[in-house]
Amino acid sequence: MSSVGAVTLQNIVSPIDGSTLATRQLADDSQIEIVLERASRAKSEWQNTTIAERIRLCELMVKYLEANSNDIGLEITQQMGRPIRYTPNEILRGVQERARHMMSIAQRELRDIDVPHVDGFTKFIRRNPVGTVLVVAPWNYPYLTAINSVVPALLSGNTVIMKHASQTLLCAERFSAACSAAGFPDGVFQHVHASHTAVSKMISDKRINFVVFTGSVEGGAAMERAAAGRFIGVGTELGGKDPSYVRADADLSVAIAENVDGSFFNSGQSCCGIERIYVHADVYDDFVDGFINLTRQYVLGNPLDAQTTLGPMVNTKSAQFVRDQISAAIAQGARAVVSEHEFEASRIDSPYLGPTVLLNVNHSMSVMRDESFGPVIGIMKVSGDQEAVSLMNDSPYGLTACLWTQDIERAAALGHLIETGTCFMNRCDYLDPSLVWTGVKDTGSGIALSELGFGPYIKLKSFHLKHS
Repeated sequence: MSSVGAVTLQNIVSPIDGSTLATRQLADDSQIEIVLERASRAKSEWQNTTIAERIRLCELMVKYLEANSNDIGLEITQQMGRPIRYTPNEILRGVQERARHMMSIAQRELRDIDVPHVDGFTKFIRRNPVGTVLVVAPWNYPYLTAINSVVPALLSGNTVIMKHASQTLLCAERFSAACSAAGFPDGVFQHVHASHTAVSKMISDKRINFVVFTGSVEGGAAMERAAAGRFIGVGTELGGKDPSYVRADADLSVAIAENVDGSFFNSGQSCCGIERIYVHADVYDDFVDGFINLTRQYVLGNPLDAQTTLGPMVNTKSAQFVRDQISAAIAQGARAVVSEHEFEASRIDSPYLGPTVLLNVNHSMSVMRDESFGPVIGIMKVSGDQEAVSLMNDSPYGLTACLWTQDIERAAALGHLIETGTCFMNRCDYLDPSLVWTGVKDTGSGIALSELGFGPYIKLKSFHLKHS
């Protein structure tokens, strides 16, 4: 970020080569006032638009994103470093699946709620929009995370203002282009490039009626402080340290492949990626051998190369945090059985960090306690279910956990004991849009997707009409 006179500029620095991909001017108070006023003026018209029309326009928005998925994929790669072979699928698989599921249930979930009939009365509960929703979106999955709130908020009749992460400002502009191409009324969807201070001021403004934030625990706390005393909702998805447990009866070939992918896809920069693994002693050695061999097959390099399967992390600072965790763990007795130094493109003092697999780890180490958000994994041997569940719950976070077993009844029983918002069996790192997406503890209080995903964006109003 830099200033030129009274203008504040934000550079998007590509992790690929450190070049400046784009520069944008951050909005000043007068520009933010225009955005807030447009949203406020658009509320009445949009609230009175039929749900069918809102669905139609959201579908056209999604079709725009699909039609431009290759260009959007390139932009994602340039902005945050995920390999180009994967980035178009953020639109073609994830975004369209989640958006279309929410559209498919909108008519049912947003209609008036009937109550038991009483002669002489008409009574029902109406689901009204809350007003204007501010979406503060992250960089790691810049469209997937945003679509979780943008589509249900719009379908519910709210106007939306998006502030995207400074690393992925172009994504906010793409959302605006998609809504414009779809034909949304003026002011219904807008984006703003803004500083943290400006975002805080927006939240304190009476024209903002709900806030969605995906990011760090510290960022979520700042959002709640900014909203304090306003009596508005703040939906947060924050940190995670998602665990995986491989039971003795697991299908090892599946468990190995899925755990490697869940640990290292997107360079480990996934909210629900696997960050620590516990393996039953009976299968520990075979699991570790397979995990090591498969990890070594990654191709670390320039994410614009179609052969690359692992790109750089988002920036050097984030990579250094992971390197420091690895160094500290090794100093405490951990052993790196796969090291970044095995990967030719891995370079100290750069975002290019090859995957690291650590054994002899324990919960005294930061790498097993604190969110890494990078390509490192620690694997611990456990004696059984009780020890595994105890270790899985030994965390301030609780987004997802995954179990690898052939016993579905035991998986359900263990899942009941594990302190997370989602429990997987024989899969990981996936959001099913028919299931609610939420977390516990320091992971935050937000909910998204499923039939419950409209809840944050509606205000209930009772009608109690006595006939004359």
